[in-house]
Amino acid sequence: MSDSLLAKKYVDGIYIPAGLIVLGTAILKREFLHYAVLVAIALGAIKFIRTQPKKVLKPDAFQEFELKEKTIISHNVAIYRFALPSPSDILGLPIGQHISIGAHLPQPDGTTKEIVRSYTPVSGDHQPGYFDLLIKSYPTGNISKHMAGLAVGQTIRVKGPKGAFVYTPNMVRHFGMIAGGTGITPMLQVIRAIIRGRKAGDTTQVDLIFANVTKEDILLKEDLDALTKEDKGIRVHYVLDKPPADWQGGVGYVTGDMITKWLPKPAEDVKLLLCGPPPMVSGLKKTAEALGFKKARPVSKLEDQIFAF
Repeated sequence: MSDSLLAKKYVDGIYIPAGLIVLGTAILKREFLHYAVLVAIALGAIKFIRTQPKKVLKPDAFQEFELKEKTIISHNVAIYRFALPSPSDILGLPIGQHISIGAHLPQPDGTTKEIVRSYTPVSGDHQPGYFDLLIKSYPTGNISKHMAGLAVGQTIRVKGPKGAFVYTPNMVRHFGMIAGGTGITPMLQVIRAIIRGRKAGDTTQVDLIFANVTKEDILLKEDLDALTKEDKGIRVHYVLDKPPADWQGGVGYVTGDMITKWLPKPAEDVKLLLCGPPPMVSGLKKTAEALGFKKARPVSKLEDQIFAF
């Protein structure tokens, strides 16, 4: 997160105190003015460095973060807000990457085993002091079930950043995205970054197919609809396996026809991003290849035309 050098915190905390040092010396001991300037610059530099956001993530070591707030979205979905050590700290997670959550969980045989799972925050480094995770808990889940049982004040163990995808403005002309369920989280992270970058010249277009079972399963629909209203370069196409009678969107599984209808055609400046249940992603890779996209690798690299999170 970067602030303007004319931000109030710099004016009040650095420029005014430094100016007073120089002005006071000029009035009282003019012969020491050049020393006063050096002292003012040195103190201002120290204060500037101390006010910069500190990145807290460590890629090779788990750290504990405290749960500050839990917002229930549905019977099995919640947004968990974790505090960073200081209100000015940032997670330090590049757009498109994820974190690992680890927990020592009891096993059926009575032993304890460390389980690690990956999650993409729905917050970003432009929001200092905390990070938010959108998690759907499953009865047979490991970390997701553990998270559902967390109480405010308890902690989780996190390390990162992880992942091969890092978003940079205008890296492609047009993203086609397909998400299933909680696979929406990395897509939302990228979309929000694109919109934040519009003023600086990010012209990236996005078409997202978001697939779910029922209308009630559509996570963050209000947020997504608000983003599409705010930015005409972002379009979301909803698909439901079990739609209500008055449903106007897509029906069933995501098909080649839907991809052809709603997503950009294969081109050098187009990238297809996938995130969802493994069988869905595996099937979509084959479908996209049949439509002319370059063959996807088992483990995606940043330069791939089809990238699966």
